[in-house]
Amino acid sequence: MSGNKASRQKPCHHCKSRSASAPPGTSMIHYEKFWLYRHCSSVQQRDRQAQKAGQLFSGLLAMNVVFLGSAFLSSMIFNHVAITLADVWILLSILKVLCLCWITYYLLGTSRQPHAVLYRDSHAGPVWIRGSVLLFGSFSILLNVFQIGYSTILIQCKSRVEIVFPSIEILFICTQAFFLWHHSKDCIQVQHNFTRCGLMLTIATNLLLWLLAVTNDTVHTEIESQLREVEQRFAGSNETISCICPNTTICKVFQKGYILLYPFNTEYCLICCSVLYVMWKNVGRRISHHVPHIKPQFKLHGVVLGPLLGTMTIIIGICVFMMYQIQATGSAPSRQVFVMYYSYYIALLPLMSVVAVIGTIIHALEKRELDTVKNPTRSLDVILLMGAALGQIGMSYFSIVAIVATDPRDLLNSLILSYSVLLIFQNITQNVFIIDGLHRQPFHTEMSPDKEGEMKEEQNHEAYDQRRVSMLELGQEIRKASLSYIQSYSHLSWKRKALREISFFLVLCNIILWIMPTFGAHPVFENGLEKSFYGYSTWFAIVNFGLPLGVFYRMHSIGGLLEVYITA
Repeated sequence: MSGNKASRQKPCHHCKSRSASAPPGTSMIHYEKFWLYRHCSSVQQRDRQAQKAGQLFSGLLAMNVVFLGSAFLSSMIFNHVAITLADVWILLSILKVLCLCWITYYLLGTSRQPHAVLYRDSHAGPVWIRGSVLLFGSFSILLNVFQIGYSTILIQCKSRVEIVFPSIEILFICTQAFFLWHHSKDCIQVQHNFTRCGLMLTIATNLLLWLLAVTNDTVHTEIESQLREVEQRFAGSNETISCICPNTTICKVFQKGYILLYPFNTEYCLICCSVLYVMWKNVGRRISHHVPHIKPQFKLHGVVLGPLLGTMTIIIGICVFMMYQIQATGSAPSRQVFVMYYSYYIALLPLMSVVAVIGTIIHALEKRELDTVKNPTRSLDVILLMGAALGQIGMSYFSIVAIVATDPRDLLNSLILSYSVLLIFQNITQNVFIIDGLHRQPFHTEMSPDKEGEMKEEQNHEAYDQRRVSMLELGQEIRKASLSYIQSYSHLSWKRKALREISFFLVLCNIILWIMPTFGAHPVFENGLEKSFYGYSTWFAIVNFGLPLGVFYRMHSIGGLLEVYITA
């Protein structure tokens, strides 16, 4: 096992010979050790075998934790007398406390050791991912606050665990968000196996929290039963339920807030799992510093049609969303609102699909070579795009079966059927476009060696003379440079222009398709068709499995499309 013994290892002669080309402080490389591979012929071979063994054992740890938690969750669903929700909460609380202990040790101990973080992965933990962790983490904290308030009001029929569990969850979310914000790029070089096990334990805990959120419909069932209670009172029935929210404003706020913020918690767990997985892959990784990472900058010059159409799409989508939300919050949404909502999607999804197909064809016509350099972050991006798309695709197939088996000729049902088919096609075409674009090398302007040398000489000469020119001459130079830039940009190939227009249009479309389900528009659960066909609990589990994945897919697609836009 790698630990203090590995960290005290003396640098070998081979390491000393490479120290001249390595960055400062990298002369002491902590090669991994494992007792099974102590007879390997070379240090590098032992290091590679020990790395694989460490990944294997930490993966086995996560697998066993996930299976144990899944067994508890399954027992709670199918035999809720023997295993209750409180038992599942206790197990998850123990796992969260263990994760908190390891994160604290990493922050105060592991990361502060000498030569612990010699390398940082520039591709890992981009700002939009870390910002998403903070955003969804904040909403998850607010969700747990609402749950604590709701349980406190109904303390006479609630368990103390229902207050303790969200409190531990708030502490866990805050600590994990701080850890991911500051250390998501780390390529840790000490205590390899202990760090891998800690990361895998945290991944497994987040997965179990996501599974619990998908399957636990306790509060939703309570609210549904309370609505039925009100209807029964109007009907003159004397049936009562034991746990009723008082007819007060604060209790209604807690109920509405809990339902509105519920998808954010599942989203937070999925994002944390993806960032933690990249950190796990980067444990012990040594990045070459011979080739500096040149990050292309985001520029909006020359892009007109994509932003224009995308902005119109967002404005129309916000109007549809607001009309839907007004109807949904006031009473049950009317049939006309559902028709309007699905009509908007039916008009938008084919356009997005056609645009993505055109972009894929342009990629095929390009002469840019494929980027074959090993990149764990890009590999994970592809896996997440394909995996997250399964949420919307799965829900669409369930809807198709329910509609075909009931009445597909009804207007609303035919709209839902068309929406489901188009959504499947749009997810597939967009994934092909993004994945193809992510594997293309950034565009570089072709230039002869003589011309390149002249430009470098001119730049050096201008940099030397710039200190001595007057303000008037400096202004003239800036105007010349601006005119030169505009002229060079106007000569961009039509392929690059089209790719930028397509990428930016799809970015804006995915933004509105992310906003609508994230902030409360859930017609797949509120139209009543699938819920009546599959039953409340079954469709609740399907929606809570597919909806967070769909939201995560839209958000992850935005990041991938921006990457395609920048490299075009």
